[in-house]
Amino acid sequence: MPLLEHFPPPFAPRQIQREILGEIESCLESGYKKIVLCAPTGVGKSLVGLTVSRRFGSSFTVTASKHLQDQYVRDAAFLKPVKGKQNFACLKMMEEDGVAGPKRAVAEGLTCEKGQCQERRTVAGKETVEVCKFKPSISQVAEGSHDQNACYYYLQKYEALTAPHSLWNYHAFFQVMRYNKKLFADYLQREAAVFDEAHKIEDQIIQFVGFDVLGWQAAECNLPEERYDLGDLDSVAQLIDDIAYSYARQIRDLKESPGFGRNPDYDALAKLEHKHGRAFQAKLDIASDRGNFVVNKPLRGMDGRLKSVSVRPVDVSKFTGEFFEAQHQLFMSATIDAASFCENMGLDADKVAFVDAPKSPFPAENRSVEMLNVRQLSYGSTEQDELAVIAEIDRILGLHSGERGLVLTSSVYRCRKILENLSPENARRVRICHSSNSGKTQDEVLSEHGADPQGVLLSSSLWEGVDLKGGLSRFQVIAKVPYPNYTEARTKAKMARFPSWYTSQTVTKLLQGFGRSVRSEDDWAKTYVLDGAVRHLLFKAEGMIPRAYHDVLGIDP
Repeated sequence: MPLLEHFPPPFAPRQIQREILGEIESCLESGYKKIVLCAPTGVGKSLVGLTVSRRFGSSFTVTASKHLQDQYVRDAAFLKPVKGKQNFACLKMMEEDGVAGPKRAVAEGLTCEKGQCQERRTVAGKETVEVCKFKPSISQVAEGSHDQNACYYYLQKYEALTAPHSLWNYHAFFQVMRYNKKLFADYLQREAAVFDEAHKIEDQIIQFVGFDVLGWQAAECNLPEERYDLGDLDSVAQLIDDIAYSYARQIRDLKESPGFGRNPDYDALAKLEHKHGRAFQAKLDIASDRGNFVVNKPLRGMDGRLKSVSVRPVDVSKFTGEFFEAQHQLFMSATIDAASFCENMGLDADKVAFVDAPKSPFPAENRSVEMLNVRQLSYGSTEQDELAVIAEIDRILGLHSGERGLVLTSSVYRCRKILENLSPENARRVRICHSSNSGKTQDEVLSEHGADPQGVLLSSSLWEGVDLKGGLSRFQVIAKVPYPNYTEARTKAKMARFPSWYTSQTVTKLLQGFGRSVRSEDDWAKTYVLDGAVRHLLFKAEGMIPRAYHDVLGIDP
């Protein structure tokens, strides 16, 4: 049956989707098992991915953002979704607290994230492990013999594992594939896997094989930071080892304490065991391949105290084999360079097919990009360079005085500097928006922005993951090209080992930024790029730029 006939009902494929699916089908018929699809916003990549999933008898679909998960659920009833514990009421805590209704329990914070699925009990002087009565086994779910009052979280997770087609976020998927592969071995074989937002995979992997030593952890373990050289990998590895040992000792002391015998605090024990397990796994990862890890410069607070120091792997391809096991794999993104992606993921480029959508479904005039070349910004930029760019931002805000907009830059420091030097009338329109904002969530700031007809968002973090559709943004300003921080040890090591990585990462982030404000065919916004460094970047990266951006960037076909 042709691939197109698996297009998910009740949707009808548009011409651009037909063309993309035709190319994918040709790749499959040519024997390719791995395909990279680069297609811009508006193409409907999720429906393309769903078509590929339905072509095979079983599949995983994996994505990074919650809003995309929700979109998949709306579009495809055949996908069984997996969501995190924080989304589900803990039935045991509800019963203990006398709370009626899961919605109320979640509102009160009685979620599976806080509940204990296994508790240790001391009976007749002997410690036993008691499993929550609401937790079903995966075999019970597979057979349909589970209790009707089974835990909501495990029920949806096990239904996804036993169903032929399921939907995951990267964190949950990697968690299962790395730590529970033996436990769920009978349920992890899939004919196909679709990885959406594939340009984020490297960052997702780093969360599992890197480690952040937090200042409070060192204090909690009574480990003075002065004892360690926080710029040296061996010394930080020793610190992680000492943290793991400290938590192991705290676990022993807690279990042997007289108070624990009389009234055991299993919640405290579970937290200590989680901390120990995370540090111990990081210790093993680093010891197994010490040459593949680097330590970044420690982050400190205003008082000079240690906030964190991170250890990161340079080459994540050493870990991708754990996650990419399906017979057929489709990697999708609006901004991805196939050559760099294959190199970083450890994929043989000769065995990977690349499908590059030839154009955007949105008219070029609706997403125009103007390169103003105000000043070239870098770590060596002068104060005059910075102020010249800010003056241009101020001018652009004046041109769009009656419209909402977005200003993107490279750091929190630059956000503050921009705000401090804008004219008073424009500064009043600006809201700095990061993941946390002086007690407000990102969603709360975005909601305030939507209610302000002249609002302007200023951020170093909204390069992707936010949809400013319609009138939420009619102009966007790229103040600074988003190069990775080359002063970080990992960035330097990555550049030395993978020369194209630095350019590829920058272009990907820049193009993601271009797409924040135009989300449909009848939407429009103008993008201004102020940093003169963009010209050199685009020249150097011309072969990496997806064809769908060639029209607005003036690249000859």
